[in-house]
Amino acid sequence: QVQLVESGGGLVQAGGSLRLSCAASGRTVSGRTFNTYTMGWFRQAPGKEREFVAGISWKNGGTLYADSVKGRFTISRDNAKNTVYLQMNSLKPEDTAVYYCAARWGAVIGRDRSDYDSWGQGTQVTVSS
Repeated sequence: QVQLVESGGGLVQAGGSLRLSCAASGRTVSGRTFNTYTMGWFRQAPGKEREFVAGISWKNGGTLYADSVKGRFTISRDNAKNTVYLQMNSLKPEDTAVYYCAARWGAVIGRDRSDYDSWGQGTQVTVSS
């Protein structure tokens, strides 16, 4: 499994921006490296299920977004730094949640949490109205 550590969460007013980072380390037994993993961001609000936010494939950098964040959030990756980012603009109170970074080996971006086998510990994002 890949070890993932998120950072960049915090408290922001509605309409503001935050950038989350997720640093990856480690290799699987077979020697797979970060640049062969598809990365995803999920979030979980109190009392709700964990939901897909955005994903980026290692292959051609293809991306996928939840409808609720499309046009406001941007996912990107820097393979040289083993890091994936989530730029969040025009934040709304309903974006408040713990945000998790996830990794899966392969090119396909999964929308379900069961598609991913490595998870970070999460970072809190709170948007005040």
